[in-house]
Amino acid sequence: MDKELSHFDTDGKAKMVNVGAKTVTERIAIARSTIRISTDLVEMLEAGNLAKGDAFTVAKTAGILAAKQTGTLIPMCHPLSVDYVDIQMELLTESCEVRVQSEAHTTAKTGVEMEAMVAASIAALTFYDMCKAVDKGIKIMKTGLYKKTGGKSGTYFNEDMEW
Repeated sequence: MDKELSHFDTDGKAKMVNVGAKTVTERIAIARSTIRISTDLVEMLEAGNLAKGDAFTVAKTAGILAAKQTGTLIPMCHPLSVDYVDIQMELLTESCEVRVQSEAHTTAKTGVEMEAMVAASIAALTFYDMCKAVDKGIKIMKTGLYKKTGGKSGTYFNEDMEW
């Protein structure tokens, strides 16, 4: 595998990649995050008794908003117009987990992986913020790219992010 780090110049200094000559294609990325929570928090979420309100809706909204701001958050990331962002969150009561999956779409010259990753990360962090009064031990265990399609490199699938 002959791969280079594209965000460095010949002197090893950081640079933004020139995507001007790349082809515009439809690109989709899916990222996932797993959150571990306490049984007390599971019970409270199931009952809808969280004092701050609906943690899932607030986290989903925050993740979508963050995806649209990725280019301002990540220094060398190109600002993209996202065509679609969605976040699904699932409470697994037996394992005391919340699963976050974000999906981002764009039609552009560069990938939308960072937007999906930022969306999943911010959704998980917002969930923590909404629930920390009940459970300060919440753990965001695993966040990563699950799948991406489009662009020169085609389809990528990360089986390590399987649930």
